[in-house]
Amino acid sequence: MHLQLVTIIVEEYDPAIDFFVDTLGFELIEDSPSRTNDGRPKRWVVVRPPAAATGILLARADGAQQHQAIGNQLAGRVAFFLQVENFEATHAQFLAAGVEFITEPRTEPYGQVAVFLDISGNRWDLLGPAPE
Repeated sequence: MHLQLVTIIVEEYDPAIDFFVDTLGFELIEDSPSRTNDGRPKRWVVVRPPAAATGILLARADGAQQHQAIGNQLAGRVAFFLQVENFEATHAQFLAAGVEFITEPRTEPYGQVAVFLDISGNRWDLLGPAPE
C-alpha cells in the first residue's frame, strides 16, 4: 500500500505546471483530457519530484467553494514537505527562480527547514539534513 496522489487546487493548469516543472524541477507525469463527474471537460495533470513515488494532482478549481480553498487548503498550516539532499543548493536555486520564502532557513532537531509558498499560496516546508 502507498499514497499515490495528493491534490492541490489551482487557478489554472498551465501556470501551475510551469511552477512545479520549470521552477521547482518536478516531472510532468501526465497531462491528459478528462471529464468531471458530471461530464464537463477538464485535464488530469500529475507532477512529482524526480524519483518520487507520490505525485501531485493539479486540479483546476471548479466552483466557488473550491476557489475559496486555493492557497488555503490546510487553513494556513504547512501542507506539503519537500525533502532534499542538498538544502543550501536547493534553497539558493529556488530563490533564484523566484520562489517566495516566508521564513528564513533554520536548523531544527530534524534538520534544516524553510517555508515557501507554491503558485497558489499553499505553504511548503523545504527540508534538508541537519548540517554536520
